[in-house]
Amino acid sequence: MSGFVFKQFKVEHDQCAMKVSTDGILLGAWAKITSGQRALDIGTGTGLLALMCKQRTADLTMTAVEIDEAAFQQAKHNIKQSPWHDIALYHQSIQEFEADAPFDVVISNPPYFNNSLKGDDAGRNTARHTDALSFSQLIAAFKRLTHDAALFNLILPSAEAQLFIAEASEQGLYLQQHCSVQTKKTKPATRSLMCFGYQKVNYQQQSLIIHNDEGGYSKDYIALCKDFYLKM
Repeated sequence: MSGFVFKQFKVEHDQCAMKVSTDGILLGAWAKITSGQRALDIGTGTGLLALMCKQRTADLTMTAVEIDEAAFQQAKHNIKQSPWHDIALYHQSIQEFEADAPFDVVISNPPYFNNSLKGDDAGRNTARHTDALSFSQLIAAFKRLTHDAALFNLILPSAEAQLFIAEASEQGLYLQQHCSVQTKKTKPATRSLMCFGYQKVNYQQQSLIIHNDEGGYSKDYIALCKDFYLKM
């Protein structure tokens, strides 16, 4: 089985449409979480984000939801093989998911392709395209499952991030932290790490460059992700 080995856990991803990626690692390391919170991972896939959150904050009460059967089974395996067996995993759509108490924080690496050409892999289509989970539905799920002090962490390509920010504002959510991600300093930003909340706040735009001039990881990227990469 293929997999990605981290310092404290391993993620198998051979059965998942969406593999372990830099996007997921960035979000899992950057997301705004604090001790003792109830956290929800929407569309957990391999379980990567849930596992990263538990490594960062062991007393987090972590719940993960996944609609795809193969991804659900793989996440179940990855959680079982990890140090954090208390992650609660549910196989269903987030639109149908019900919780016994509101969550304090939500994290998601959501599908973002809108009206794009699909391939033959149904699982990959679900993971990548917004047909089954639109931005509006995702925001509605966050609002339904949280309280008025909750935070919503996610990563999107830069263009789609602007669409999400506009949709979130229409539904009463406001950007509270924003980090633009560049692969190199000579390249434009390709990803947006975002944290939303119910209150308007003044925030300072952040930026992160993944690779330095020599092609290795930048100091900022190492500082953010060094607790997870096996050889960093």
